[in-house]
Amino acid sequence: MIKVAVTGAAGRMGSGIVRKITEQEDMEVVAAIEMPNTPLAGNDIGLQAGIGELNVPITGSEDLENTLNKTQPDVLVDFTIAPAAAQTIQIASKCGVNLVVGTTGFSQEQLDANLKAVVDNKIKSVMTYNFSIGVNVFFKVIRDLTPILNDFDIEIIEAHHNQKEDSPSGTAVTALETVCDALGRDPNEVAVYGRHGHVGKRTKQEIGVHAIRGGDITGDHTVLYVGDGERLEVKHTAHKREVFIAGVIRAIRYIPNAEPGKISDMTDVLGI
Repeated sequence: MIKVAVTGAAGRMGSGIVRKITEQEDMEVVAAIEMPNTPLAGNDIGLQAGIGELNVPITGSEDLENTLNKTQPDVLVDFTIAPAAAQTIQIASKCGVNLVVGTTGFSQEQLDANLKAVVDNKIKSVMTYNFSIGVNVFFKVIRDLTPILNDFDIEIIEAHHNQKEDSPSGTAVTALETVCDALGRDPNEVAVYGRHGHVGKRTKQEIGVHAIRGGDITGDHTVLYVGDGERLEVKHTAHKREVFIAGVIRAIRYIPNAEPGKISDMTDVLGI
């Protein structure tokens, strides 16, 4: 039985993860963590998630270390916000708890600290901007396709709901990095984030990255390859959050076989 702790457990994603874990025969939720000094402290996470009592009380993140030491989870799942997740990763790593992290918006300093925590404490981890199985196949397609269309203009467009705080999305950033890696370009030198005003003609080297925010869009990502007289679009559309949760469940099952001291991603989980 894989014992799982979930942060942001009462949120939309967290509650969905809790519900899905309870459907698995080889997993159980042993800890549910929310924001510091949460008014939900003490409430049963099962009742909060609408699936009946689980005898797992919600605790505030100010008591995270004590909660982890008490409940001894095998893995902690984090889908929160970058500042909170960065602290959670440090504490969980020191407690020897393996990690599955889908939080986006980390700064480079936070990313470096995340890696150091995993390496120094020799824990197992899966961290990625998108746990959708389909979107990770999308990454493979653009990785294979880009070298063939290396003389085409390339643009990346992403769309998300109006509550998303970071832009561009982590998935769009990964798509950019994938394209640039295939072309031997530096994302910091060629990426153009939106266009406004008299920007001049598009260069062959630049890659445009554009963000759309509106309504309840779960997540759309498109890579455009535009040549003279023709255009190829590679697109992934997520219709509901459950597609990400399915990937989380796979990642949790992958953790026992993951390499200690390494940040794995969904290519490792899916073997692609």
